[in-house]
Amino acid sequence: MTHVSYDLQDRVAVLTVDNPPVNALGQAVRQGLWDAITRFDADDGADAAVIIGAGRLFIGGADITEFGKPPVEPYLPDVINRIADSPKPVVAAIHGTALGGGLEVALGAHYRIATPTAKLGLPEVTLGVMPGAGGTQRMPRLVGAENALTLMTAGRPVTGAQALDMGFVDVLAGDNLRADAMAYAAKLVQGGTGPRRVSDMPFPQLDADLVDGWRKRLTQSARGQVAPLAVLDAVVAGARMPFAQALAAERKAFLSLLKTPQRAGLMHAFFAERAVAKVPQIKGIAPRPVTRAGVVGGGTMGAGIATAMVLSGLHVTLVERDAASAARARDTITRNLSSAVKRGKLTEAGRDAILSDALATATDYAALSQADLVVEAVFEDMAVKAEVFRQLDRVCKPGAVLATNTSYLDVNLIAGATHRPEDVIGLHFFSPAHVMKLLEIVVTNETAVDVTATAFQLAKTLGKVGVRAGVCDGFIGNRILSHYRTAVDHMVLDGASPYAIDRALVEFGFAMGPYQVGDLAGLDIGYMTRQRKAAQAHPRDRAPLFADALYHAGWLGQKTGRGYYIYDDATPKGRPNDDVPPIIRDVRDSLRLKPREFSAEQIVRRTMAAMVNEAARVVDEGIAQRPSDVDVVFLSGYGFPRFRGGPMHHADTVGLDVILSDIRDFAVLDDHFWKPAPLLERLVRDRRTFASLNT
Repeated sequence: MTHVSYDLQDRVAVLTVDNPPVNALGQAVRQGLWDAITRFDADDGADAAVIIGAGRLFIGGADITEFGKPPVEPYLPDVINRIADSPKPVVAAIHGTALGGGLEVALGAHYRIATPTAKLGLPEVTLGVMPGAGGTQRMPRLVGAENALTLMTAGRPVTGAQALDMGFVDVLAGDNLRADAMAYAAKLVQGGTGPRRVSDMPFPQLDADLVDGWRKRLTQSARGQVAPLAVLDAVVAGARMPFAQALAAERKAFLSLLKTPQRAGLMHAFFAERAVAKVPQIKGIAPRPVTRAGVVGGGTMGAGIATAMVLSGLHVTLVERDAASAARARDTITRNLSSAVKRGKLTEAGRDAILSDALATATDYAALSQADLVVEAVFEDMAVKAEVFRQLDRVCKPGAVLATNTSYLDVNLIAGATHRPEDVIGLHFFSPAHVMKLLEIVVTNETAVDVTATAFQLAKTLGKVGVRAGVCDGFIGNRILSHYRTAVDHMVLDGASPYAIDRALVEFGFAMGPYQVGDLAGLDIGYMTRQRKAAQAHPRDRAPLFADALYHAGWLGQKTGRGYYIYDDATPKGRPNDDVPPIIRDVRDSLRLKPREFSAEQIVRRTMAAMVNEAARVVDEGIAQRPSDVDVVFLSGYGFPRFRGGPMHHADTVGLDVILSDIRDFAVLDDHFWKPAPLLERLVRDRRTFASLNT
């Protein structure tokens, strides 16, 4: 079977790429395009050609089954140059998506027609590489250096209508892309318009200020990543070299990037996010239908959950304890929706329709009687949540899914407050719930399989990354995070500055350091968590008394303008609070601790060892299905640097033997906290990796 068909109609050859599901540019498609263009060039009955995709899209990009394998002829740059060299006009007809190599094919054509809603982009940097088939050389010639760099270094697609405005699409199609593309090609021929090769267009001038500005910007925004800067270098080369020479330099840089650890990390993240929804227990299980949802609690979290639901087309009833609280919740949701309007994600008419037709508030649980699924989002207290579930058990219809948004509490105990524990599941959203992608799906001992399937379907409906978790304190993410936080708190007790710790971990790639995150979340949250766990504390646990002191001083972080950092008009992002180091010194003195120095490398090694060690226990206990699920949790919900692939992939990259050796070294001074996880010891003994457990 050929993956590229050739159809001659009215002297226009239509070359259709048909390689479902995404018309990926595998070897057979590349060969098919080469053969079809060769046939077109020799066909005296064809005056012009149209390249179009079958099915839902034009060409989705590289074939993921070829990732990690040596390139096979014909190479994509050669195929695209073959298209560009055709002596007769070639039109690319784009619908659905044209991404990466797919868009590079279109750029190699002489003209481009697209549907207004098609998605066009060069997202290679999100996988640790760069356009490697002419994208860095053709795009600047069409849209200018600034626009091209924005497209290629951010990796975000634009619509066909936006591409027309930018200049790399020539015409927008109507309802019949094939017919419109053929008519456009015929019109070119009738007007005597021949091939228009992008390579013949002048490359835009690059002044030093533009290049320096982009280099500084990328060094900051893409910290630790090499691909965005390689894109910039390729564009600079395009301004200095002839097209063919710059194309060769681009290809050399592309092939070099294939071998970088950043590429490996980003590829791991790509595949991990696709594996996370594979839950053997729900394979073939139909989810329960959900069209009407309920939310109990209208605070920041509850309002965010309701916002996510109504934006996804669900009808939502939100229940609060009184009319004033319900009104405040509705106001919060309205503000959330208005923000979506400002970002272009929603029209004003769409917002108004949601508020009038899809959202209701109430003060009586009876309003949830017809809900297919209800999410509880009240105060993090077992007694309060248990009472909510007793009420839901009383009023909700049979078969309704009852979900708790608890961050830490035992979902088995919450389910026990009902007479239908099989209908209860944990849905741990992350704040703000209408923005954050992660959704931990916490399966209890009695959760029915179709309830689990429903939760994963809900995650898909909401556009979130659902990750299955077992029941334990903190589930996957917060349990591991607590050990990360303990490790950094211990370093502060032992001599490190919280500001040095934040700097080291931001330099490592985190968006924020742990003490910046604490200020953002509110230092009262950490204090309440420590109080909740105090009764179970071990005598050898080392409490962060300096953090308690900040809480008792009323310094709760951004919400009070002061925490580890000070927030004011002069420094809205925060500056170190000079009153914190004396508090830390007083705590050290009271504990008779002699401070020692920690380098940035030591800070990173300790925090990563703590995370990985506890993550190994989480996997070993079955709380997480596989190590890569842990990576997805931290990439999607905790700001772990994506180019490092997640904590488990990072550990494999560093070497599990190195991680274990570090833990044993740290245990010399504290063998209570630094106890090697049995799984980590077994993997090192057997010379295996976490990746070997990703099934």
